[in-house]
Amino acid sequence: MTQLSYTQRIGRALSITCACLLLAACGSVKTTVDPTIGWTAERLYQDGKAEMAAGNWKQARTRLEAVEARYPFGIYAQQALIDQAYINWKDDEPEQALGAIDRFQKQYPNHPGSDYMLYLKGLISFTPPSASLMKFTMQDPSERDPKGLSESYDAFMQLIEQYPESRYANDARLRASWLVNTIAQNEAHVAEYYYTRHAYVAAINRAQRVITDFQGVPIAERALYIMYLSYDKLGKNDLRDDTKRVMDQNYPNSSYFTNGLAEKKNYWNPINWF
Repeated sequence: MTQLSYTQRIGRALSITCACLLLAACGSVKTTVDPTIGWTAERLYQDGKAEMAAGNWKQARTRLEAVEARYPFGIYAQQALIDQAYINWKDDEPEQALGAIDRFQKQYPNHPGSDYMLYLKGLISFTPPSASLMKFTMQDPSERDPKGLSESYDAFMQLIEQYPESRYANDARLRASWLVNTIAQNEAHVAEYYYTRHAYVAAINRAQRVITDFQGVPIAERALYIMYLSYDKLGKNDLRDDTKRVMDQNYPNSSYFTNGLAEKKNYWNPINWF
């Protein structure tokens, strides 16, 4: 037998040591066993509901996702998807919540819970996570990007039109009314911004939208005054005077002709109102 060299003996010893260490490491790894294996859809769902009641959103989400994955065609899967949307909303995950609502609407268009899902969709855009900070920052909601406000309004209006007798319809009407005023205020803010930047035509166009698209809102008085000022800056005296006559007819003795655009801010916060 050929005698092994010193280098070969060292190499073999290292190989054996590494193999032993690898086997020891493998033996120490504990395999995680899913405790819910074999659970029925009902048990998974009820456990998820219990976690929801306790505010354990992550654990509740895991249980309800398991219901949907393992039992996709049963009634518990339908209810689990509804609850997932709620959980994601409460856990400040609005995009995931809206995704769950979208899946639900596509899969179950005639489900008895469709009115609730529309209501929840409106709530998600109505009070995004950042809205809770407005009580500290004192930001007027109408100064935010109106995209979310418009999406919320559309969802509430769809609920009101399709399910007028829904238990959520009255609250949706209140929120939709608030949204109309807030979106109109946003248009007035933009018109005023353009006016201060001497973009008078753009200011007139945005103010005109308040008058034509949101009839009867309180901010219409301010929008008309912005139009009056803009026409005056452009030298459009006839249009300026026409606007003045409209203001005199609808808002006699308007304080804007005395105080100008300076006014005290009125902070409307949906977190506090609803």
